[in-house]
Amino acid sequence: MGDIFKPIFVICLLLPLFLSSASAQTCGSQRFSNRLYTACNDLPRLGSFLHWTYSAGNGSVSIAYRAPLSSAGWIAWAINPTARGMVGAEAIIGVRHANGSTDAYTTRITTYSPTMQRQNLSFQVNNIRSETDGGSMTIYADVELPNGRTNVNQVWQEGPISGETLDSHPLRGDNKLSAGTLDFLSGQVAASGDTRIRRKNVHGVLSAVSWGTLMPLGAIMARYVKVFKSADPAWFYLHVACQSSAYIVGVAGWGTGLKLGSDSAGVTQTTHRNIGITLFVLGTLQVFALLLRPKKDHKYRFYWNIYHHSVGYMVIVLSVINVFKGLDILDPSKSWKRAYIGIIIALGAIALILEAVTWPIVIKRKRGGSDKSHHGANGANGVNGYGGRNSQGV
Repeated sequence: MGDIFKPIFVICLLLPLFLSSASAQTCGSQRFSNRLYTACNDLPRLGSFLHWTYSAGNGSVSIAYRAPLSSAGWIAWAINPTARGMVGAEAIIGVRHANGSTDAYTTRITTYSPTMQRQNLSFQVNNIRSETDGGSMTIYADVELPNGRTNVNQVWQEGPISGETLDSHPLRGDNKLSAGTLDFLSGQVAASGDTRIRRKNVHGVLSAVSWGTLMPLGAIMARYVKVFKSADPAWFYLHVACQSSAYIVGVAGWGTGLKLGSDSAGVTQTTHRNIGITLFVLGTLQVFALLLRPKKDHKYRFYWNIYHHSVGYMVIVLSVINVFKGLDILDPSKSWKRAYIGIIIALGAIALILEAVTWPIVIKRKRGGSDKSHHGANGANGVNGYGGRNSQGV
């Protein structure tokens, strides 16, 4: 008998899983009492759905936008006639008040902190209304498509309210990615947020690897490896290779940052941008300074060394600061910031260890050079680069 009940027991365990999967909502399973719609799409973020009927005769579309909303709050669906994303979008807002009543109206989104007051749009919207159904809210409207175009940039959102004031929606996660394009003829939806996030990730990785990692590593080579006679002149070529690679990769990251900035009208990361521009300028000056480096025995070499070291350390400090600024803006998982902190700690530990190892060598050579000078030696050690840390130059 026990063997007979085993299959029944397994079925009882799996049946709730099958039922929950089957009951998961899709737009095709949704019905509306007021009308039928010819097409629908499960939007890729925020658990939202868009139903529509396109009328080619007058270039308009009847829409029903449904989104989860179980308590007081607001939802919105918008068309952006001029660009992708939030700024410039012209929205239809649905509001659920704390007393259970609903409202619907249109507004324009001109900044990243909109007031969402009632405004007419640049295109006609008629028959706006909203209703709640359990844990969801639906906005209905008839929209005359801008310039009769069937392919539009769409944005959809949700957010809380405080009393009668509509509060801003979260600026991360799905709320940050709820935008894309929609073709009312083919029904094809493309989410633009993923591409933008990928570009941000590329910018962040390039900048962290170049300015934030290779630059400090190259400086460590120049400061400590050159102390060892056996490493001369290999240390110099390693330093140049490391810093040149950092500059090339850093310029690529800087370029992606400029592109992100131009695609984000209305979003200004002033401090991060200004530090990035400063790093590019100083890094470029370092490259040209290398081409103009005087010979070791030239009278201006001492001043060149001061300039080169000062600018180099300034670049390193600004680079690390700006990487953390970028991480705060990008807001990735905590593991990314922890990983970079680990890299900085590792580089710092290596620098401290090498500082302890090389200082005795430097002091010994300086003493040896002083003794030779006292006995009439020509002080050759100060010329060949081993008389001190900065005698060789970078």
